[in-house]
Amino acid sequence: MQDSREVLLSVRDMRITYGSGRKAFEAVRGVSFDVYKSETFGLAGESGSGKTTIGRAIIRMIPLSSGEVVFGGRRISGKITKKLDEEVIRKIQMIFQDPMASLNERAKVDYIVGEGLYNVRRDLNNEERIALVHAALRDVGLLPEFASRFPHEFSGGQRQRIGIARALIMRPELIVADEPISALDVSIRAQVLNLLSALQKEHGLTYIFVAHDLSVMRYITDRIAIIRLGEIVELAPTELVFEHPLHPYTKALLQAIPVPNPRVEKSRRILPNDARKATDDAERAMCEIEPGHFVLATGEEEEMYRRFLRVG
Repeated sequence: MQDSREVLLSVRDMRITYGSGRKAFEAVRGVSFDVYKSETFGLAGESGSGKTTIGRAIIRMIPLSSGEVVFGGRRISGKITKKLDEEVIRKIQMIFQDPMASLNERAKVDYIVGEGLYNVRRDLNNEERIALVHAALRDVGLLPEFASRFPHEFSGGQRQRIGIARALIMRPELIVADEPISALDVSIRAQVLNLLSALQKEHGLTYIFVAHDLSVMRYITDRIAIIRLGEIVELAPTELVFEHPLHPYTKALLQAIPVPNPRVEKSRRILPNDARKATDDAERAMCEIEPGHFVLATGEEEEMYRRFLRVG
């Protein structure tokens, strides 16, 4: 099915291999997907599934072994011109998982937030740069006076807001958010998620949201790609993933979400561990089972999934 929405980013047959020869490890295997402008696209999976590797490859932190990444109609993977590289740095930003480790403890907030401007906005004088730093801090709910402080003077939630301001000040089109709330207290996670949603509406941002918690994904994403062992096994609009998941691995991830009801939790049937693993070497391909709902399957599995939806 053709989608009329504007494609901002395309990943095509992305493969990432570490090492060589017998020690070679393929962390990402033939991943392909599109991200539409102004949507929040989720990459979900267990630790070690390859979701963070995909996100870092998109922002050119990790080189591709093969495949390509296309942003705004231009290939940005592999060798590119210096001018395009600077454009990618400005237009694609990342929010990191650990707000403490990702901030320079020896630098003041003023420098941390505005550091990127030194490279991409050389036309700015110091007063103009400071004004942009203050505006970015206000956008994320922090006072401009905080610019003269150091990161250790802030709480975890405030430090993550500083990290968001650092990305926001570049006026990016795409932000890769790598588990941005997993290191935060439960009490402030919703605040950060609401902030990201508000900023998206205000600035027309597009997000790639990386997380292992599907309950968080349901709250913030428009579509989800389920990653297992370096490949996408299911990709669909978020509500379709929750209403009728098809791949056994997706079902296993959903089973891991706690239910705040002891009776329901006790009666739940937990899927066996083999639902999380590849059990054979059969050839599988992504199949569109229903509009926008893709599953990695053999021909027999594809027919089984279609019957499941017809019966359901």
